[in-house]
Amino acid sequence: MNNAYLSLGSNIGNRLEHLQQAVQLLNEHPSINVSIVSSVYETDPVGLTEQAKFLNIVVKLSTTLEATELLSVCQSIENKLGRMRKIRWGPRTVDLDILLYNESHIQLENLIIPHICMQERAFVLVPLVEINKDVKNPITGTLYREELAIKEDGINLWKKIGRVEEFLRQD
Repeated sequence: MNNAYLSLGSNIGNRLEHLQQAVQLLNEHPSINVSIVSSVYETDPVGLTEQAKFLNIVVKLSTTLEATELLSVCQSIENKLGRMRKIRWGPRTVDLDILLYNESHIQLENLIIPHICMQERAFVLVPLVEINKDVKNPITGTLYREELAIKEDGINLWKKIGRVEEFLRQD
């Protein structure tokens, strides 16, 4: 069984509903079990700053899928939920990024794990560390909670979450 952490974000329409739908679709996949969902954080956009704020979460899941197969599932969910890839770092209904996959270091043309920019993004590190304070960078061995971007500038707790089922029932 493989363990993975994914970052999910949304800043178009009903942001919370998009995140819930993505988690539900992940959990409905026969080879995926979402075991933990972080609290929901509202964050300032990165890159293209002239857009609405994001809601972001991190999930931990177990899967029998290989990393590239998991990437395909994530992209399929993005497409199903209306993700349009028009502008780099632009608005989106939902974005799913694989942050970590086991303790692997993967470098492919379409997939880099650990996620290439995660240590610079508080909107990734804060919810990641919330659900696992002892998670380490598989390349450096450094605890992510010690990374500089863990400074919580531009990230606000939007809704505290206790369990996956609770997250899926939120209104």
